[in-house]
Amino acid sequence: MADSTRDKKSTAARVAGSVNEKAQEIFKEDFGKAKGVAYEALKSRAYLYPIKGIFYFLSHRALWKPFTSKIGQYLSVSATVIGGMFAITYLPQLAVLVFTSGPFAVVSTVFLVLNESSTIVNIISRNWILQQAILDTFDGTLISRNAISMVREGREVKSGSDPISRLGKTLKNPFSKFSPTALIRYVMYLPLNFIPVVGTAMFLFLQARTRGTTVHGRYFQLKKWTTSQKQEWLQKHTGAYTAFGVVATLLEMIPVANIFFTYTNTVGAALWAADIEELNTNMTDETAPTLRETAKKAQ
Repeated sequence: MADSTRDKKSTAARVAGSVNEKAQEIFKEDFGKAKGVAYEALKSRAYLYPIKGIFYFLSHRALWKPFTSKIGQYLSVSATVIGGMFAITYLPQLAVLVFTSGPFAVVSTVFLVLNESSTIVNIISRNWILQQAILDTFDGTLISRNAISMVREGREVKSGSDPISRLGKTLKNPFSKFSPTALIRYVMYLPLNFIPVVGTAMFLFLQARTRGTTVHGRYFQLKKWTTSQKQEWLQKHTGAYTAFGVVATLLEMIPVANIFFTYTNTVGAALWAADIEELNTNMTDETAPTLRETAKKAQ
């Protein structure tokens, strides 16, 4: 009996060691690129927009309507998913992580389960519960910033003073269903959590990079950019979108409060889009794909 127990522990240790080696390979492969992106992220100051979104949302009560209309449904889904994930997956994942993370396993596992829960909640909510509410929040924020002509490219805009009440029929919806590629990438990077502390941080960083690429889906649609134009823009500004994604991801990992931050992150993304258009930053139309394409046609 004792020999059998030792064999099982030995097998588990070998499996954990193999996964740990694979995670380290992924880490080494992406580390050089991640360092460059991290530097660009800090330089861009885009990480401030999720924070700006919180204060702007709190100070503009008119933007609360989409939030209050869906809070009950979202909280129910969130509580069910988080509670279920901790009940079912926490101990098994802790048992594996304890071989590689030692005393840090408890904290690493909590972050892992919260991240997994956040991903599941986002898939469910963004595809079936919050899709229209998030769209209304983004468009309403743009209207509150007087970007009315931009919003008219994607929906009808009524007269009035309340930005949400001014939103009319949606002409185009930019939100796509959850991508299988995103799920594969998520699962592929899960082994990073077997590297103590640094691996968990790297996992969150890579997830944030993916999260950042989705925050301006509506903005790109209103700009009428093609897929290649969007990819070019995102590649050029990977650091900035990663910076936004890191803060947004961490905020949305907070249990219960994650619905609030889902909306404030949307507000922050809309404020960022408005600034790109209005403030002539280094991410304005002077470097936009549309102008480069126009210049090529003129030659």
